[in-house]
Amino acid sequence: MDVQLKFQQLEKEMLPYKAIMSKASDTVMEQDVSKYPIFVTHKQTIDIGLKLVDPKNTSGKWSVNVSTLEEFVTRQLIQMDKLEEFKKVYKNPAIHLCLFILSDLGATFVFIPRE
Repeated sequence: MDVQLKFQQLEKEMLPYKAIMSKASDTVMEQDVSKYPIFVTHKQTIDIGLKLVDPKNTSGKWSVNVSTLEEFVTRQLIQMDKLEEFKKVYKNPAIHLCLFILSDLGATFVFIPRE
């Protein structure tokens, strides 16, 4: 399967999580935690952000953690010299969700439209 098709499949798999991610995104911004919420979607155990969705409690296959750009910088997942560049490509969180997807394609940032 080509990479574009895999990304389309991943986006479809994220549909059931959009509502909860949208609500969490709003909460992160409204409570002045960050202007840059990031959702870490994964199938393995990771220690980034706060667990939002546990696949044991849902019908989905993915775990979703809510994090922030600031945590990504603190953990050096995004280097300080790349911070401004990342902010430029970061899409408006009122319209898009920023996902950091850990999958068989590797680790990738993807922006998907909100509900």
